[in-house]
Amino acid sequence: MAMASKDAADAETTSADHISLITAGYTFEEPSIQLGAAVVGGTVHPEAAVRLPLAMMNRHGLVSGATGTGKTITLQVLAEQLSIGGVPVFLADIKGDLTGLSTPGAGAEKLLKRTQSVGQSWSAASFPVEYFSLGGDGVGVPIRATISDFGPLLLARVLDLNETQESSLQLVFHYADKAGLELFNLADLRAVITFLVSDEGKDALEQLGGLSKATAGVILRELITLEAQGMDRFFGEPEFDTGDLLRTGADGRGIINCLELPTLQQKPQLFSTFLMWLVADLFADLPEVGDLDKPKLVFFLDEAHLLFNGASKAFLQSIQTTVRLIRSKGVGIFFVTQTPRDVPAEVLGQLANRVQHALRAFTPDDAKALKSTVSTFPISPYDLEEVLTTAGIGEAVVTVMNEKGAPTPVAWTRMFSPQSTMGPSPAGVVEDIVKSSPLLADYGTPIDSHSAFEKLSGQAEAETPTTTTAAPPSTADEPPAAGRLPTQAEIDADARRIEEEILGRPSNRPPSARREQPAPDSGTNPPPAPRTGGNQPDRNEMMDFALKAAGTIGVELVRGLFGTQRRRRRRRW
Repeated sequence: MAMASKDAADAETTSADHISLITAGYTFEEPSIQLGAAVVGGTVHPEAAVRLPLAMMNRHGLVSGATGTGKTITLQVLAEQLSIGGVPVFLADIKGDLTGLSTPGAGAEKLLKRTQSVGQSWSAASFPVEYFSLGGDGVGVPIRATISDFGPLLLARVLDLNETQESSLQLVFHYADKAGLELFNLADLRAVITFLVSDEGKDALEQLGGLSKATAGVILRELITLEAQGMDRFFGEPEFDTGDLLRTGADGRGIINCLELPTLQQKPQLFSTFLMWLVADLFADLPEVGDLDKPKLVFFLDEAHLLFNGASKAFLQSIQTTVRLIRSKGVGIFFVTQTPRDVPAEVLGQLANRVQHALRAFTPDDAKALKSTVSTFPISPYDLEEVLTTAGIGEAVVTVMNEKGAPTPVAWTRMFSPQSTMGPSPAGVVEDIVKSSPLLADYGTPIDSHSAFEKLSGQAEAETPTTTTAAPPSTADEPPAAGRLPTQAEIDADARRIEEEILGRPSNRPPSARREQPAPDSGTNPPPAPRTGGNQPDRNEMMDFALKAAGTIGVELVRGLFGTQRRRRRRRW
């Protein structure tokens, strides 16, 4: 009996030490979001609150767990807490459950009993939500991207091209950029490829070198398939300005930007690649800010395995680089998936904040995934294999980055409950919010501007009244007249511009060679006529030579990490 009493006393002392360890590890001086309360010895301890510093949300994170363990509710809690902290959020609503953010929750007896057990001061609340849809595929404000801004790497991912075909597509984009052929929609890209494989474009095709007619045919077929799936509505204008995701409401709460995905299963790669486009676009446009008191925006990329399955080496490298560098621009990214094994090790190593819901171990593969997951957590007093297979719905194993940049102790956590409705909002709520959105005037009506399709088909710009006409480029930026060699000043100016684009810093060339970058093509210049023979070099050949000399990496940097194209913004943030 005495021995049993001693063992019980030792166990109680050990539990008390464990609770103290967690309490100290999650006590922060700076603002933080509330995740839940620690579970030690099978008992919830509300005094051991589990938090995540707001300033560390740009250190990225992972929310994972088996289906039905509570990942969606965790997303809802995180979104609410960030909004309260004045941080805008972007998340995808795959099942329609997250529309409940717009409606106050109901304080049922069971819910209140749970919130009291974890020390949550719960009150019903709704949150400011902006609803979006891909190209109008749903109720939300349409989000569109031009083909040119989407870029060849991301488009190759959507088209499921192999690495050879992906390289060929980059050559097509390079040609369109240099020929002044704007790629706004799928029809524009098809027109350029069709021109390159035609008799009129065979000279230009030969100059590209790496593009064969067979490969061009494959890309054309894939584009037609994509168009048949209705994705021509996503690619086009007006193009979405990602700066509109960085808004806060009049009350200071961050706007929760919710993307509807009613047809995810039909277009899984488009969805995941589109999310990377948003991240890449922000990466290209936001200034370096270093460490902030709170992030400018936090992304939640749901179904993250879709992003990486079958991805090319170039695509994966671009993701790794973006995740690593966008932190210093004040943007946090949380990947949401079933197991950490769904995320490449190079990316997983950059995810400092972990919320791991329960895992199943029904098969040998499940058991292997369980052991792999446990190995990624810091050593702790918990038997994590047991915890991760026995944790209840709404419970998770948590470790985050503390204010000093070190991992917090592992905490088995009973998560807080959302203040808004857990499930869809009543019918009509989302439609009313969308109708009153200030963004609907900007993005609600599609535009068909004068671009590559019209230029190559010979249509006059006057036939497209929606086109916005800009001032023509200065004569200093016009190509040399046919039969005239480029002057030394023109060659020096092009060399300087290319050097600045590739290196991202001012050129070391003499100021006398300086020339301002040409204004964006206004749609007033026709595409260059195919060469008819002779030995005179034209401007495009000179540019091709200069870019090839700079190397493939330089070409990619000109358009951005994913081949995306930088553009002038409508808004400032």
